[in-house]
Amino acid sequence: MVVAPAGAQEAAGLLQPMDVFEFEYARDPQISPDGAQVMYARQFSDVMTDRNYTNLWIVGADGAGHRPVTTGNFSDTSPRWSRDGSRVAFISDRDGSPQIWVRYMDSGQMSRITNLQQPPAGIVWSPDGSQVAFTSLVPRAPAKVADVPGAPPGAMWAEPARVTDDLIYRFNGPGYLTPGYVHLFVVPAEGGTPRQISSGDYQHGGVFWASEAVWSPDGRFLIMSANRRDDWEDDRMDTEVWEFSVADGSARALTDRRGPDEAPAVSPDGKRIAYVGFDDRDQGYQVTGLYVMNRDGSDSRLLSGDLDRDVRDPCWSANGRGLFYRYDDHGNTRIGFQPLTGASRILARDVGGTGSAYSGGSYSVSPNGTVAFTTSTPSLPADIAVLPSGARTPRIVTSVNSDVLAARRLGSVEEIRYTSSRDEREIQGWIIKPPDFDPSRKYPLIIDIHGGPFANYGDRFDYDKQMMAARGFVVLYANPRGSTSYGEEFGNLIHHAFPGDDFYDLNSGVDAVIARGYVDSSRLFVTGGSAGGVLTAWMIGRTDRFAAAATLYPVINWTSFVLTSDIGNWIVKYWFPGLPWDHAEHYESRSVLSVVGNVKTPTMVMVGEEDYRTPVSESEQYYQALKLLGVEATMVRMPGEPHGIRRRPSHRMTRIESILGWFDRPGKPVP
Repeated sequence: MVVAPAGAQEAAGLLQPMDVFEFEYARDPQISPDGAQVMYARQFSDVMTDRNYTNLWIVGADGAGHRPVTTGNFSDTSPRWSRDGSRVAFISDRDGSPQIWVRYMDSGQMSRITNLQQPPAGIVWSPDGSQVAFTSLVPRAPAKVADVPGAPPGAMWAEPARVTDDLIYRFNGPGYLTPGYVHLFVVPAEGGTPRQISSGDYQHGGVFWASEAVWSPDGRFLIMSANRRDDWEDDRMDTEVWEFSVADGSARALTDRRGPDEAPAVSPDGKRIAYVGFDDRDQGYQVTGLYVMNRDGSDSRLLSGDLDRDVRDPCWSANGRGLFYRYDDHGNTRIGFQPLTGASRILARDVGGTGSAYSGGSYSVSPNGTVAFTTSTPSLPADIAVLPSGARTPRIVTSVNSDVLAARRLGSVEEIRYTSSRDEREIQGWIIKPPDFDPSRKYPLIIDIHGGPFANYGDRFDYDKQMMAARGFVVLYANPRGSTSYGEEFGNLIHHAFPGDDFYDLNSGVDAVIARGYVDSSRLFVTGGSAGGVLTAWMIGRTDRFAAAATLYPVINWTSFVLTSDIGNWIVKYWFPGLPWDHAEHYESRSVLSVVGNVKTPTMVMVGEEDYRTPVSESEQYYQALKLLGVEATMVRMPGEPHGIRRRPSHRMTRIESILGWFDRPGKPVP
């Protein structure tokens, strides 16, 4: 048997199921204005309440003085320094609902400065420290089709009907949306009544496409991206950079093109605005470039034209001569610097820290040029690193998981590059070997396929895959065509063609690992979530080489998907040539139901019961189809879970344990 009892695993120093409660993740590092300290959000799990929480911690840029700023089972997030470094604003639910708080750094005193009915987001200090800007929902009366009498006093009637006339009325994570519009506000830094700045029936954040606001250096304007077109609900990604007067709320668009213009950053002298975006061509994947324009919106020019990678999170240098930014390249997240004139350069690699091999991470820069960022490697889950101005090598200043890792042995990770049998393209991937790997043995293999599909795996710590390795599996994860971080041409190989030839990229990866001599070809397994769940079902519909499969929250029927998903209108526009009834053959040929009749592989289907991205009905269709075909199948439904199944730590544990249990199910053990 591959799976050892939990006690034996612990004695051998291997990861065990309950370790999901032990790992912590450093997020959102914010460096102080003097570059001397970093405050960050530290996520942890509580085994007694089965929930994830976040506290704020602070550490010196030299690694000294690492200590908590807040404590308790609360969600304390989004720390933001005032310009003079005397205060930090943050969002906390410690009084029962998310509100904006301010901590005074000299005394440690904390003060709640809002009493909002709806949660705040995107907090940012004014330059003079007198105000904090944020966004929040302004509810409106819900739609109704009838005037229904109310319940008599004391009566216990059922909940009233939920009526909507919005295109986007529910969203993965928050669930069914409260009717209303997200607007921009300011509130005095010492507390008081928030004042609404933006107006109109438009969305300025929330689940809709918009970026956080930034202040102009003179404090007179707030600048953010938003879609304020009349058709914003139909084409919500078509954002512009907008300027809002703090005095009277008047709004002016500074850009005007078809496509997203996002993440504006105002130069220190207030004369230029940097932003990211692209000219929309309705492709599934389009590279996001770095632009700079004059403060009034004139003379826009592309700075990153030679990069062919997505630029994120631009941040000006203090002297205004260039911009820091984040991007992915060949499965590694980096921080770069682009001068206004001249070539860009790489400042830092290994940015990340989500607990999975997916890209991610964040950074901040002090006026003296010191950079703080989250870092992750295959053996480092999530820590804070600091790169002093002019230095070449970052310094890791935290070790938030040193306690748990001291008692655990991880599987070694190595990169693999191989060619696809489809067209000889090079595909990049990674292999995790069991901690006690012996090259003379034959191991079972799991290929784990990433979601997206416009996303990437990389050389980052992945808890789930390390758990698989701890159970004695060799694990392969790769970036097939369509993955990001390889340029626009590679990403668009699946434009209007997903799923498709990515089968060959993944199948060739299995062949490449088998060729190394330590994999038993009779014990091959395949799994993946979301788009990876689609490809899992696509794989077993094209080959019967796998002993078992686990497809997690997949899309099974593209027609039903676009009619029930929270992003259906976006999928129709970018992933297909049009609506399902106008392109029925296109939708049917790319749905995995077109190949389900070929499936012989025992398959587990898993989904969260509050998944509105790939709704439960998709998984139910596939499970029912397998049962009708007589294929061995099981369905696992996670109560209260949205897409991804990570809301509750015990559910995340159940997710990985169910996959491993299915691959080693009773009566069909893996030797």
